[in-house]
Amino acid sequence: MLTAMVTPFTADGEVDYGAVRRLATYLVDEQRNDGLIVNGTTGESPTTSDEEKQRIVSAVLDAVGDRAAVVAGAGTNDTRHSVELAKQAARAGAHGLLVVTPYYNKPPQEGLYRHFTAVADATDLPVMLYDIPGRSGVPIKTETLIRLAQHERIVAVKDAKGDLFAASQVMTATDLAFYSGDDLLNLAWLSLGAAGFVSVVGHVVGAELARMIRLHKSGDVTGSLAVHTQVAPVVDGIMLRAGGAIMAKAALSMVGVPVGPVRLPLVDATEQQIAELRACLVAGGVKLTDV
Repeated sequence: MLTAMVTPFTADGEVDYGAVRRLATYLVDEQRNDGLIVNGTTGESPTTSDEEKQRIVSAVLDAVGDRAAVVAGAGTNDTRHSVELAKQAARAGAHGLLVVTPYYNKPPQEGLYRHFTAVADATDLPVMLYDIPGRSGVPIKTETLIRLAQHERIVAVKDAKGDLFAASQVMTATDLAFYSGDDLLNLAWLSLGAAGFVSVVGHVVGAELARMIRLHKSGDVTGSLAVHTQVAPVVDGIMLRAGGAIMAKAALSMVGVPVGPVRLPLVDATEQQIAELRACLVAGGVKLTDV
């Protein structure tokens, strides 16, 4: 169970490193996360500087690095920049790397293969590929994933592509560990043999999702389905309204873990979105502190 952690900001838009440490501690100790993904999409990585990214990794490692895996986002649409971010994360002490498909420039599959290989070659850290064509514009095709699996440090995939059959083919042909990168499909991924989740709703229901994983892996499919049903309104409220980072930050404020605003071009949730989110959290059994 891993959560793709938001990046806390102060009211004037600076990274709040004290809040970074507090949030990491809350996610591991109270929400039962086995690890945290930092500097990913939900962490607003497109709008944080390289220096901020390094300090965020260091802050999270200081807070929870002795009891949770800290995986640092190092993906960009520039291979050389991604290589430098990977080396920076390794120097900071990260336990692994998350590398997203290069976005906007829409490279061919050979370009994806060379990009991911270059980043994996840059450090000794294990690499989780992030396949999210809805944001990147390009999927990592089955044959490319099978090629990439031959690299000794490319060990996992965060899948937000949602092609469950294609993933099954890759899982059959390789040793890649698949993680659900789409909270709407968490239970479906477990049924296919996924290793776990990289979740956004884990900010407020991480402990429940960890229980879903344990139940399913112990053979209690009915119990895991019950958890899925319980948290479904939370997934609706956070993932189907205004976007993960915006709504995750709003939800954290409601449970007494304030993390500040988002950075432009994102904008904070509206009053109507907050009201809808509050109803969804209550329906999902989340205890709120701002009521």
